[in-house]
Formats: sequence, structure tokens, C-alpha cells
Amino acid sequence: MVMKRLLAAILPFLCLAALPVRADSGFGRPAFQEQASSVKPAAAAMAEPGCVSMNGERNMKVYDFTVETDSGSMQSLAAYRGKVLLVVNTASKCGFTPQFGELQELYLKYRDRGLEILGFPCNQFAGQEPGTSEEAKTFCSLNYGVTFPMFAKIDVRGETAHPLFKYLSEAKGFGGFDESHPLAKVLREALEKNFPEYLKGNGIKWNFTKFLVDRQGNVVARFEPTSSPAAIASDIEKFLEQP
Repeated sequence: MVMKRLLAAILPFLCLAALPVRADSGFGRPAFQEQASSVKPAAAAMAEPGCVSMNGERNMKVYDFTVETDSGSMQSLAAYRGKVLLVVNTASKCGFTPQFGELQELYLKYRDRGLEILGFPCNQFAGQEPGTSEEAKTFCSLNYGVTFPMFAKIDVRGETAHPLFKYLSEAKGFGGFDESHPLAKVLREALEKNFPEYLKGNGIKWNFTKFLVDRQGNVVARFEPTSSPAAIASDIEKFLEQP
């Protein structure tokens, strides 16, 4: 009974039950393959001139990518050279949305030692970020006091994924969910039932996937949504201590 009450309490926050589904499917797979995206397809030009693919002659770094800020200007991630980065795809209507609060705590605790957290709103997962980039930024600022950089809304998986997230996903593949997290079983079962293709390969599985980047621009760790920001503090500290 306790487990049933827990599932009943947290299922709505995944927002999957609110999706349009086939009439005969009950709580089944939505009647579309991918959440419709209003984000422009990512262009190869978003990587800095001269960089090559992961199968090319030289290794790419996070610094090779350019992203759009929430105000619409373009920014090279080379601006964060020498920093430890935590790159996160976010959403404001997700069961993991409270992680904004923990991310802000990490930012306040470690920013003076060189940590930068970069948030990228995304609407690909059950339509949980339906607003504009500005609305996404306002939401996390008003509700969680977020002061770390929030960038323009993008896609993070599939053909329309931003080159940055294609690179991150391949640099550190999917290693499984933390089954000790109270939402792990619910998320895995919801994906198996509604989005089974998301579980294949190394693509982003859901909102609040986190990539840790060292001071040299190397992707050193990947944390799934079921890894809370507070739980990865020791990993961040390890790389903050390195030159």
C-alpha cells in the first residue's frame, strides 16, 4: 500500500498521463513518435570553425561549440575555458524540476571555486517545457532563485538535437538509472511503456540529465535525472581541486 501511494503521488509529476494517447491504450504510448518541436534544427555551423567530428583527426572539446543565450545572442563556450561545467537539460513541468533548487545550491557553494552551471530548457520530453526561453528562465528564477546561466530552448536528442548535446551524449554514454532514487522505477517503466526508443543508445533519456566537464573542456561524467545534484557534489569537488 505504501508503494502504491508513492506511485500515485509521483506519477502526475512526470506529466505523462496528461499526454494525448490512443483511445485503446489506457495509460499508453502517446499517439506520436516525438514531441513536436518549435526549435529550429541544429546546424553544423553551431560548432566553431575548424573543429571536426568525434571520428575526425582531433578531439573536440566543449569549447568548440557556440550556443544561443536566452536573449538571442550567440555565445562561444570558450568563454568558460578553465571552469568546471555542469551542463543540464531542464524543464519546468517535470517530476525532477525541484532539482533546480539543488542546482542553485551547488552553484552558490562552488561558483567562487570555478563552477559554472549551464541550463538548457527543452520541450522534447512529454512537452514539459512548453513556454518560451524567457518564460523558462523566469520560472526557475521566481520559483527556485536560479542565478546560473539559462540558455535558449533547444532540442537535445534525435536529428534536431543541438550539436553540443549530440557531442555530450556520445562523449559519455548512458550508464543506467540510479535505482535508489524514488522516481527511478516510475521513470523507467514510463519510458518502457510510452517511449521505448528513448532507452536505446546513448541519447538523452529525460529532463535533468547532467554532464560534468573539467577545466580542460573534457566531458568527465554523466549523471541521469535520477542522480540528484546534491549527490554529485563530491564529483564536482574532485574536479574543482584539479588545476
